[in-house]
Amino acid sequence: MDLGILLKLLHVGVAFALVAGLIGRWVLLTRASRSTDVEDAAQLAEAASPFERLVQVAGTGVLPLGMLTAWAQGYPWLGLTTGWMLASVVLLLPINLLVPFVFIPRGKIFEQEMATARRQGVVTTGLRAAWNDRAVAFARRFEIGAVALVIALMVLKPF
Repeated sequence: MDLGILLKLLHVGVAFALVAGLIGRWVLLTRASRSTDVEDAAQLAEAASPFERLVQVAGTGVLPLGMLTAWAQGYPWLGLTTGWMLASVVLLLPINLLVPFVFIPRGKIFEQEMATARRQGVVTTGLRAAWNDRAVAFARRFEIGAVALVIALMVLKPF
């Protein structure tokens, strides 16, 4: 086997890990947000942590691995002259901006609200508001949608 094939296999494996993390996090956080018991909500949110870490690690690696794979397979300009690869990069790059501008600051607010709710022993309005944060909801939907589109582009190679 040549390097290009091995890198492609690794790239696809990392993409699988990213999808698994996105789905696992989504399922657990959705259940947590619907809980009326603050301790159940906290446990479900905590259970989502390994999936969140998987998203962080795989999300960081999937694009560089894709570019490296394109290079190893002989694509010019790391594949950026190929339509579907360029479209994939354009879809994935904004996700990296969501981390410092949405996920980290809103995550800190969520953690504060969860701590307050746990001290009070109830799901507070502040915690409910943090669960229903529109910026986070948009960012998560964009993240899942972009990854789904990239997978479709990788499989179909429409242009």
